[in-house]
Amino acid sequence: MTVLPDDGLSLAAEFPDTTLEQWQHLVAGVLRKSGKEVSAEEAEDALSTTLEDGLRAHPLYTPRDATPATGMPGFAPFVRGGRAEGQTVNGWDVRQLHSVADSGAVLTDLENGVTSLWLTVGEHTGFPVSALPAALDGVYLDLAPVVLDAGTETPAAAAQLLRMYDEAGIASDAVRGSLGGDPLGHEARTGESYDGAPIYELAGRCVTDRPGLRALMVDALPYHEAGGSTAQELGCSLATGVAYLRALTSAGLNIQQALAQMEFRYAASADQFLTIAKFRAARRLWGRVAEACGAPQHGAQLQHAVTSPVMMTRRDPWVNMLRSTVATLAAGVGGADAVTVLPFDRALGLSDGFARRIARNTSTILIEESHLARVIDPAGGSWYVERLTDELAHAAWDFFQEIERAGGQAAALRSGMVRERLAESWSLRSRNLAKRREPVTGVSEFPFLDEKPVVREPAPEAPSGGLPRVRRDEAFEALRSRSDAHLAASGSRPRVFLAPLGPAAAHSARLAFAANLFQAGGIEPVADGTFEESGAQAVCLCSSDQVYAEQAETAAQQLRAAGARQVFLAGRPATYAGVDTYVFAGCDAADVLSATLDRMGVS
Repeated sequence: MTVLPDDGLSLAAEFPDTTLEQWQHLVAGVLRKSGKEVSAEEAEDALSTTLEDGLRAHPLYTPRDATPATGMPGFAPFVRGGRAEGQTVNGWDVRQLHSVADSGAVLTDLENGVTSLWLTVGEHTGFPVSALPAALDGVYLDLAPVVLDAGTETPAAAAQLLRMYDEAGIASDAVRGSLGGDPLGHEARTGESYDGAPIYELAGRCVTDRPGLRALMVDALPYHEAGGSTAQELGCSLATGVAYLRALTSAGLNIQQALAQMEFRYAASADQFLTIAKFRAARRLWGRVAEACGAPQHGAQLQHAVTSPVMMTRRDPWVNMLRSTVATLAAGVGGADAVTVLPFDRALGLSDGFARRIARNTSTILIEESHLARVIDPAGGSWYVERLTDELAHAAWDFFQEIERAGGQAAALRSGMVRERLAESWSLRSRNLAKRREPVTGVSEFPFLDEKPVVREPAPEAPSGGLPRVRRDEAFEALRSRSDAHLAASGSRPRVFLAPLGPAAAHSARLAFAANLFQAGGIEPVADGTFEESGAQAVCLCSSDQVYAEQAETAAQQLRAAGARQVFLAGRPATYAGVDTYVFAGCDAADVLSATLDRMGVS
């Protein structure tokens, strides 16, 4: 039997009504377990988590957190999706990135689940424009949409691709994809501007000759990769899109045609709910722009999600597969039209066949086996997701307005305003990464010192000269590289002896904490035998606060007499004689480990 929404079915009818006060009492109960008596408001505040952009995640969301109506999928303001049918027919577009003119790899992808191609073209960042026919040899161009990424060579690459469409006799209405023109994105990457007039002329040709082809790509990855927050990434994309709207309408297109000539590219990270909210907020923001331009029903944003390069690690790269899976799921749930899963070894160089296979199969499993695309906007209606979407949209709109007050995206880039604001965000995030408040599994948490290096052929050099490129693992990666160099030169890693005090129940937790911490800096922890046998220069005392009060100073004195040059204590800072450094949850681990390597003579 099919039950329609207005048939009176209430899924919650069998459950008793629960008041807000009862929910708040349960929240406060979390703190009461630790012996704290607090009010409901104090409990909610204490258990809230601070996010970037001044946002906060609360422990309790109720109808009081409801947001303005989000509409229906396919209709303004497009929060719930750009198409009424969502991705329910075939799932999202599985788009694979290629930066080498290898038709064999391209065909392998297309024969095994990939549905469109993202080609990096250019003498310095990918393969030459002249190699485009070779890269697409054997590809049915009417079945596989192509997205170009060619920077200043976009006009030449577009001309080559359009010529290939003509030579293949493909009907004008059968062509899909994007020519990828993005003058402002290129300037953000390289610091160099180029004339966008040929791109806007291409847009006019697409409108008249190939209506399914878009000329412009608003790429927000440069801002994400420079360390920008989610709201800043959205704000920059919005300002860029508005700049292109102005240019396109000045070139003779009407607002509906101009809106249809753009696609937007965003990063999808392993922060699941923030990524879901990002894609929903992006559609709402662009819908607002279309509304302000007098075309509210033409504001559906075409979205291309790319798993975040910032989150990819070089150490223990296998963990990247897990990060990418969560990011892909979040992008799909968030309603992205196309998803590119970067191979797990992307940060190491050119990806091998295994990494590419895992990347494309990530989407395939989520679409075909998990049936993730069968439900339109599955996160819609969640008070948390709806509130996060709303707050993120407002934060992004504020940053967009700040850019507009600075003269628009081009002026904000050239004045350094965008760079400065992104740097501020990255500074705050770097501090959390250094203190391991934002853990990086396999790098700052649970590192594996004995892992065998994964070696790949060098990839084409990425564009540089503009905004910086950052990665979450960079501070700890530098420490591990110092340790590797020491290992290669001396035959052993720098070591620290872990000295447990008292019974196992007292020292085991902090012993594990200290071992994990020092390994994150490439320092090998030694817990067996005696300090003299360990070959270490440093020692770390590990136990409970009670045992420290009784034994720490004596143990430190004895270990110094045995030759220890530096004495650590795993625990909150105190004033024990003989202890040089305290390591604890929330300490600046990157700084402590770097200083330790310095004292050990590890350059």
